[in-house]
Amino acid sequence: MPPPDERRGRGGGYTASVGLISSLALVGLFATSVAAEAPTDVRARVDYHVRQATELADHFDGVIRSDCPRFGNSGEWQAYVDDEISRMVLMAAHVEQAWVEAKTTGDDEVRQAAKAPRKRLGEARPLLNKLQTCAENNGATLSTASVWQRIDREIPRRQAEIALPR
Repeated sequence: MPPPDERRGRGGGYTASVGLISSLALVGLFATSVAAEAPTDVRARVDYHVRQATELADHFDGVIRSDCPRFGNSGEWQAYVDDEISRMVLMAAHVEQAWVEAKTTGDDEVRQAAKAPRKRLGEARPLLNKLQTCAENNGATLSTASVWQRIDREIPRRQAEIALPR
């Protein structure tokens, strides 16, 4: 019978191999589930961000066309305007991320698709004018300069949050 140290050595090697194989299997399962959730090709990734930006732009079209909502107090107004500004940040982040994704390919069609929603960012001015009018109708004020600063400051964080895993 081999000494106890040799028995442990062989058993430890077997245990380590089983542990390693189990770990690799779990990593493989995790990688497979992440890959299944995120589009793997550039076109699908760009399309995802363009679709999100377009949905948000459509929402803003509705805000511009509709009457100003009325709120009973300044807290309700502030919650509403904060939500709309957060949506503006999210839209800009999706537009930027679509371009980041498109730059990874030489495919001109993909790049053109990524650029398309940039035109909708120009609609931010009429939206801010509308929100400023709504603020006045609700007895509040809205500084467009501070809104632009907030958007510029928050875009990188939101972009990092929405970037699809590769």
